[in-house]
Amino acid sequence: MFYNTGISTYVWIVSNRKPKHRKGKVQLIDASGFFQKMRKSLGSKRKELSEEHIKDITRIFGACEEVTRDGVPISRIFKNEDFGYRTITVERPERDAQGNVVLGTKGKGKGKPVPDANLRDTENVPLSEDVEAYFRREVLPHAPDAWIDHERTKVGYEIPFNRHFYVFKPPRPLAEIDADLKVVTGRIVSMIEGLSQ
Repeated sequence: MFYNTGISTYVWIVSNRKPKHRKGKVQLIDASGFFQKMRKSLGSKRKELSEEHIKDITRIFGACEEVTRDGVPISRIFKNEDFGYRTITVERPERDAQGNVVLGTKGKGKGKPVPDANLRDTENVPLSEDVEAYFRREVLPHAPDAWIDHERTKVGYEIPFNRHFYVFKPPRPLAEIDADLKVVTGRIVSMIEGLSQ
């Protein structure tokens, strides 16, 4: 889309005046397959959108519905919360040389396990999921002495575009890969033999 660059382009349409049917929703459109080759490259730029591509993208946006073509998702609709998560801080206790949990001696930490900064970790929990249920299922089986420091919890949002449009393509059959390797190996052996003569 931009002169002299081959980088991908994201177009954001943001509005606080959405029609009722769009409120609380996010529409993602993957138009990476919408292009025509340019007659003449502009540096790294070799593709462009035709008028028909622009009209198609505009129609998809206006319809505000999920679209799939040839098994490939083009447009997906999500709730705002689908992109939100809480980053929780998982603490584990510091231990002394004998392996005993070190307890705090002052302030609000008195009598409580002292967190070991070297064992501190974070987990991203989807907003749609209960933090405690996630913690019991994903953390405690691996670290039964862990706890959550709720004062450090933060809320964030991310749109992992590739994850939502990824389509699994199975690898080639093993026999086909094996045949290719035999051909390449044969060429390498021939080259080595040619060097030794």
